[in-house]
Amino acid sequence: MCGIAGIFGASGKPVEEREVKSMCAALVRRGPDEQGYYTKDWIGLGMRRLSIIDPAEGHQPVHNENGTVQVVLNGEIYNYRELRENLQAKGHAFYTNSDTEVIVHLYEEYGLECVQHLRGMFAFALWDECEHKLVVARDRLGIKPLFFGEFDGKLVFASELKALLQLPWIPRELDWRALAHLFTFMTTPADQSIIMGIRKLEPGHLMTITPNQPLVIQQYWDINFSPDSAHSEDYFIKRLRSELEESVRLHMICDVPFGAFLSGGIDSSAVVATMARQSSRPIKTFTIGFPEKDYNEIVHAREVAKAFGTDHHELILEPDMIGLMDELAWDLDEPFGDASALPTYMVSKLAAEYVKVVLSGDGGDELFAGYDKYRVEQRERRYQHIPAMVRSLLGAVGGGMPEGMKGRNFLRHIALNDSVRYLDAGTLFDKEQQQSLFLSPAAELILAKDPWKELASCLIRESAKGSSDWLSAVQYLDIKHYLPLDILTKVDRMSMANSLEVRVPLLDHKLVEFAATIPPALRLRNGSSKHIFKQAMRGILPDSIIDRTKQGFAVPLGSWFRGELNVFVRDLLLSQKSRARQIFNPVYIEKLLQLQQRGRPLDLQLWTLVSFELWCRKFLDQVAIATRPAPAPAAAQAKLA
Repeated sequence: MCGIAGIFGASGKPVEEREVKSMCAALVRRGPDEQGYYTKDWIGLGMRRLSIIDPAEGHQPVHNENGTVQVVLNGEIYNYRELRENLQAKGHAFYTNSDTEVIVHLYEEYGLECVQHLRGMFAFALWDECEHKLVVARDRLGIKPLFFGEFDGKLVFASELKALLQLPWIPRELDWRALAHLFTFMTTPADQSIIMGIRKLEPGHLMTITPNQPLVIQQYWDINFSPDSAHSEDYFIKRLRSELEESVRLHMICDVPFGAFLSGGIDSSAVVATMARQSSRPIKTFTIGFPEKDYNEIVHAREVAKAFGTDHHELILEPDMIGLMDELAWDLDEPFGDASALPTYMVSKLAAEYVKVVLSGDGGDELFAGYDKYRVEQRERRYQHIPAMVRSLLGAVGGGMPEGMKGRNFLRHIALNDSVRYLDAGTLFDKEQQQSLFLSPAAELILAKDPWKELASCLIRESAKGSSDWLSAVQYLDIKHYLPLDILTKVDRMSMANSLEVRVPLLDHKLVEFAATIPPALRLRNGSSKHIFKQAMRGILPDSIIDRTKQGFAVPLGSWFRGELNVFVRDLLLSQKSRARQIFNPVYIEKLLQLQQRGRPLDLQLWTLVSFELWCRKFLDQVAIATRPAPAPAAAQAKLA
């Protein structure tokens, strides 16, 4: 696992190594073990390495036999041993035992098709000296990040936004489309960062560029839901067990100590159970909990740990979060609306005290229809039988009710059509609320964007496919949108802030492609989510774990914001600094704070506002320096359970 960065003088401009080094200095938490650089004429590649595979010899950049191909990699290639054997049989000579080197020789053998052979999580940059070509690629599901931008005749890229901001010639201007997306869906878009001109390479895409030629971006992979009705339920159970066994086996390949995150939910428990069967030593497991009973899963994690004899470690998170929230503004790299970043950071910090690598259960909800929102959507689809005129009237009635009045949101919600209704359930601030939230001229700039439109089009397009259905369509959207922008972003940033590598065996692309063939009735059956996954785990996991009510990885923000963090949030959001930005309406902010104190569940709205303000202070109000800020005196308090 590493952090990578680079500069390409696309118009023939020379690259200065000091600029590449300055970017890499901001990535030291991703790679504290060593650094490496390659600069020549108009190309510069750099990396910071967290040594996982071949720690002694796998130095990057890695090159081919004559040095004409250079590669830096952030990630892991899990099938590298098989690829290495095949490439050696074709006459390629290796000088390391690292997984990175297979990319070099795959490129020599297959060109851009090299990505099709890779099984893993990755963002890599490859320089072809003979063709003067730069190739940058990102893994299929978006597990590893990649930011890039074109400025003054140069293409720049890095694993983190803050690395690009080390370059003084990159302007720091807010992207209003990204801001609209943030306050609609809690994240920035798939293809754009919060900074104007700095983009994200989307999952399953690669880009190429040569001197004096435009940048070319192409998609090399996409998930295709094609339910297979020719096989029995027993077939899918056996295949799922087999695919999971293989994926976990590959994800356990490493040359350093490893463990697993364990929440006590079925996904992480399934990964731990599979690891335990393949390991001769107890698996180290790590769990986070809260003093608040409704948010605490520790008892379930303990049950799984006991069942599989793991070396179990726990942490109880207390509500004194002020110092940690300030630090996370730096670590998250962009404003971020998912408050579960807090416990993710703390469980990563706990794990990093014992291991360098952990496996997690992320991805199971998207693949096997585990979210409650899928069951809600199944139930709410009956609203479509209400005549459109009646639904429109109900929506008008709801729209005329005061904000916060009971029943208002329900009437507005059922008036919407299928695709928009599904998006509405996950919306942070709707258009009407945004009109109150933002001041002019920011309001005009933000409201001119429509994040709903792109996502609704995606749902409509997927639903229209002959082989698709409504469940496959919404799962496709979440795999392309929610999974990489929220779940994987959170895990990547919070683990890398602690120099910890997190692997996600449920998102092995072979397993993902198989899951897309499972009929929808085996994913969501009679209102029961993850039917096929639960059946596959029968006899492996305790029934109490399989059958318990799903508990999301939530944070007791409501009680915290009404208690210990109340003054902090108010002082921050209504501060003179925040007002001076002329983005938010302080009257509406005051209204949100008062509603929150009266018990309205506005936790994520306030968290996103706090995250944005703290980010502005780190990256807009001052020049971002490469070093991570020191913990504040009021740093998060945690205690061993």
